[in-house]
Amino acid sequence: MRVKPVLHILGQLLQIVGLSMILPLLWGIYYREAESWVFVLCILITFLFGSFLKLVFEEEDIRLIEGFGVVSFCWLIIPLFGSLPFIISGNLNFIDAYFETISGFTTTGASVINNVEILPKCILFWRSFTHWLGGIGIVVLALIILPALSIGGRQIFLSEPSGPKLDKLKPQVREVGKIIYSIYIFFTLAQIVLLVLAGMSLFDASCHSFAALATGGFSTKNVSISYYNSPLIETIILIFMFLGATSFSLHYLALKGKIKSYIKDSEFLLYVFILGIATTIVTLDLRYQLHENLLLSFRHAIFNVISISSTTGYASTDFNLWPDLSKLVLLLLMLIGGCAGGTAGAIKVIRILLLVKIGLRELYRMIHPNAFFSIKFNGKIISEEILHAVSGFYIFYMITFGVCSLIMLGLGNDFLTSISSVATTMGGVGPGFNLVGPMTTYSYLPGMAKILMCFCMLTGRLEVFTLFVLFIPDYWKE
Repeated sequence: MRVKPVLHILGQLLQIVGLSMILPLLWGIYYREAESWVFVLCILITFLFGSFLKLVFEEEDIRLIEGFGVVSFCWLIIPLFGSLPFIISGNLNFIDAYFETISGFTTTGASVINNVEILPKCILFWRSFTHWLGGIGIVVLALIILPALSIGGRQIFLSEPSGPKLDKLKPQVREVGKIIYSIYIFFTLAQIVLLVLAGMSLFDASCHSFAALATGGFSTKNVSISYYNSPLIETIILIFMFLGATSFSLHYLALKGKIKSYIKDSEFLLYVFILGIATTIVTLDLRYQLHENLLLSFRHAIFNVISISSTTGYASTDFNLWPDLSKLVLLLLMLIGGCAGGTAGAIKVIRILLLVKIGLRELYRMIHPNAFFSIKFNGKIISEEILHAVSGFYIFYMITFGVCSLIMLGLGNDFLTSISSVATTMGGVGPGFNLVGPMTTYSYLPGMAKILMCFCMLTGRLEVFTLFVLFIPDYWKE
């Protein structure tokens, strides 16, 4: 791998992050907060360091191998600079600040802050804005403005698996970047307007819109969305969590008038089916074991099912108190996640679909050992190379999940806390069960456990292979 072009692009990304800190600075000035000076200092440090990397290291077209490096180091290094406002303002120590920021940029939403409502508005805004940048903002913005990616940009999106499949939209990467970025901004502004009309303040509406569309989960309230106790607000956020968790390629086609693209997509249909089954089970379970009101049971079921399946992690109630069956459904949703091409995390529905088809094919082969069975998705035959990659991803994902869960158990946590904390951080969900429930935080964890959770967030966001490839010695050879 050539290091120079990677550092050059990282420098440009850090410039973007530095400039993005102007927005929380403006909120701090508006509210006349003393912490505003923190962002002036952070902007200077981040932008100047990015400029240094950009000027010192040469600009070159990158190959696929450097694309992995850019994406991996992006999620490792950018949170270091993004954590500066928390550290310099004195609100968090280094480990907690890095945990909070990497949770923001990876759109996980796990928090170590016990009382977010006492934080300055400028810090709260930056905390939520990291979700928006991390969703697809940084990568797509890079595709628009970085000339170094005129050819290699396609490779960066290949190593950023949560991004949309660019080749299916338009041949020019920059143009596709502009389209996706425009859709992202349009959805964000639409949600802000709707939440303001529903009764939220402009500040709260902005923060929750950044998190919902990016399927992040940071809230400006300690008890998340349950603070508002508003079916209308829950419905608006529910819709945009769902939009964020589905493919932006489909949104693009829908905005062009091709609404039927949704019902022609096998992954989207399976995702809706999973949501429908999960919502039905949880609704009935809540109705017969917790609530007497069927409508109230449905309201909490559909919001929290979509929140968890989209890997957002917002909560309309404390689902940590739900019956075991409902908890099990949510735990499975944490592992499955949303659709490829959206901002959701976890294994992704398309992989689940292909894994089921692979399993069924093996059953048929037992009956007809000499027959050839091809696997199709949306009417197209999937190559064996892709099928092997899907199987390999699932194996590595579950091995990582199992090993990290055992480590959490070894650190003295109970079983449900251990497996749910790993499932939610790898899947980008945020809240889990027991000690890491939706109304609690990760603040009680010791430093080693927080570092492990950071590793889980990175592994999940980079979909295992992109991060693990850095540990192969041959990767670093020219």
